[in-house]
Amino acid sequence: MRWDIFCRVIDNHGDLGFCWRLAAELATRGEQVRLWVDDARALAWMAPGGAAGVQVQAWTEAAPDAVGEFVIEAFGCDPPSAFVQAMAQQQPPPVWLNLEYLCAEAYVERSHGLPSPQASGLVKWFFYPGFTARTGGLLREGGLLQAMQGFDGRSWLEARGWTPAAHERSCSLFGYAQPALQAWLARLAQAPTLLLAAPGAAQQQLRALEKPAGLRVIELPWLTQTDFDRLLWSCDLNAVRGEDSFVRAQWAAKPMLWQIYPQRDGVHAAKLRAWLDLLLQGQQTAQAEEIRRLHLAWNGLASWPQALPPLPAWQAVHEAWRERLASGPELVESLLAFVAPRRLRKTRPAGPAGG
Repeated sequence: MRWDIFCRVIDNHGDLGFCWRLAAELATRGEQVRLWVDDARALAWMAPGGAAGVQVQAWTEAAPDAVGEFVIEAFGCDPPSAFVQAMAQQQPPPVWLNLEYLCAEAYVERSHGLPSPQASGLVKWFFYPGFTARTGGLLREGGLLQAMQGFDGRSWLEARGWTPAAHERSCSLFGYAQPALQAWLARLAQAPTLLLAAPGAAQQQLRALEKPAGLRVIELPWLTQTDFDRLLWSCDLNAVRGEDSFVRAQWAAKPMLWQIYPQRDGVHAAKLRAWLDLLLQGQQTAQAEEIRRLHLAWNGLASWPQALPPLPAWQAVHEAWRERLASGPELVESLLAFVAPRRLRKTRPAGPAGG
């Protein structure tokens, strides 16, 4: 089938990164995808080889030549009005989805699959990624978990000249600028650490900070999505941000810190705590509280503990979490199952449904 995916770049690493992964994964399953984006420059390093079945289109206000059977607006970006008019004229109309931001809060399960009738006579459906069976799940490429089995992260790092010394642990950093960075460097340096800093605001901030003894820093170049994923698989600890790298770090199942996108009204704190509640469900109380406090401190919401938790115990928490996630819904499979019964319907909504 034909899909039109609309993406406005607010943060080109997260918004465009997620939309590209989604488009490419749909294409691997035989779908034809047009990705409409207002700033595609980051794809030059993110996905330099493109993907068969995916056509990147510049965002335009002009009427389209044709409309796909399925239309996705990522994160409520609203397709151009001329495109919506073309959708309304098509019979049967396309299935129109608002694919929302990832969130662990309870409202996601209540809102996933709800219809929203539009003034055009069309119906827009809310589709929520998530961490539970009553959501759309997380994006996971076919064969991802198998590819991680037996992956030799040290050899991968060595081939790129980013080899940790025998006594060093390795840590990746991809984040926004933040006041907590200096304090975190001090905790990292309590054991010899190689810090691999990805391009972006955190890498720039890092240049101006004092590096404690015991910490060695390598500034990385821009990485393709494939190489970034393998970086996360290779490191002993990953510090990530936003949404796309956040999901990839969870599949890597290594100790991780998530820097959630900060919002002025402070609602990001509730979103962070909701995810931590799911992650730490059933874990030993002392260990869970240690990990919770680290995440809160990393996001400026609590004071720092004196040291990081032991990495093996911390990793066991994330391995158990990945196993739970892998038993739940996968985003593209959920999408395909959701749109199939709605494809030939007219505009009248059938009511809420799960992914």
